[in-house]
Amino acid sequence: MMKLTPYRTFSICLIGMSLVWTVSCSKPLDHPQMNASTGVISDQVVLTEQDGTSWVPVEDAVQSLGLRMQETRGDKTNIGYTDVMYEIQNNNRQAVSLGTPITLSKAPIRLKGHLYLTTESLSQLLQTQMRWDKNQRVITLGHLNDVHAMNQAPMQVYRSKGFQTLNTSIDRNALVDYARNFVGTTYRFGAGPYEETNTFDCSSFTQHVFQHFGLSLPRLAKDQGKSGIRVTKSNLKVGDLILFSVPGRFKTNAIPGHVGIYMGNNKFIHTWGVPGVQISNLDSGHWAENTLFMVDVIK
Repeated sequence: MMKLTPYRTFSICLIGMSLVWTVSCSKPLDHPQMNASTGVISDQVVLTEQDGTSWVPVEDAVQSLGLRMQETRGDKTNIGYTDVMYEIQNNNRQAVSLGTPITLSKAPIRLKGHLYLTTESLSQLLQTQMRWDKNQRVITLGHLNDVHAMNQAPMQVYRSKGFQTLNTSIDRNALVDYARNFVGTTYRFGAGPYEETNTFDCSSFTQHVFQHFGLSLPRLAKDQGKSGIRVTKSNLKVGDLILFSVPGRFKTNAIPGHVGIYMGNNKFIHTWGVPGVQISNLDSGHWAENTLFMVDVIK
C-alpha cells in the first residue's frame, strides 16, 4: 500500500472560485462567467508517495480552469464546460479526453471522499502542462491543449445507427418552434436523457430537438460541430447549429464548448445555468465575442 504524505499549497488565485457556477442563481447573467485561462491550486491538500508521485484533488484542479465536475453512478465523473468534455472512473485507468478514449498512467483514487489523480494522469486527461513546485507547494496548470482541434475544412456528415444528419425534408421553422417548448427547462451539467431527467445540458438539448425530427446528432458540442457543412454568418439559416468557444481555455479557442440553435433575427436558443433553456442575442456581448463557427445539419 502506498504511503502518502500531505502538503499544503498556498495562493490567492482561487478565492471565490466555488461561486463561479452558482452566482447566477440570485440574478441570471447573460453568459457564463469565466476564470483566468490557467489555474493554480491553492490551500488544498496535495498527497505524495515515497517515490515522489504527487496526487492532486481533481475537483480543485478543474475548477481552477473554470470547468465543472459531476460525479455520477458507478463511480464515474464528468468534467466539462456546458457539456461533458472529459470522463474518468474511480480505480479505472480508462478515460475519455475530448471524445477520445485514453489510458491514464495511474487510475483515479478516492481518499476521504475526494477524488485524486496524479499530476501525470491529470496532464494526460486535460491535455495540458502541469507544474508541481515542491518548494513553493503550488501546482500550476497551463492552457488546455487543442491538439485535436477541428481544422477549417468542411466537416464530414455524421452518421449514427443508419441515420444521416443532412436531410432536406425537415421544416426548419417547425424545429425551432419545437425547441421553444422547452424554454425554462432546467439546465444540468451532464444531463441524462430528457425522458428520464427532465433536464438538459447544452448538447443534449440540441440532440433532443433534432432527434425529434429524425436527425441523429452525437452527444457532445465538439462532435456536433462536425455533423454538417460549415456556413458563414451571411448564409446562416433558421435551424443551423452555432458553436461557441470556451474563452481562454484552449490556446486557439478552436474546440467548441457550447452549442445552440439559430432562430433567425440574430437570436439563438440554448441552455446553461439559470434559467436553463433560454433565447439569447447572437450579436452582442459574450456570445458575439465567442462565436466559433456555424454548421448546417439540415441542408
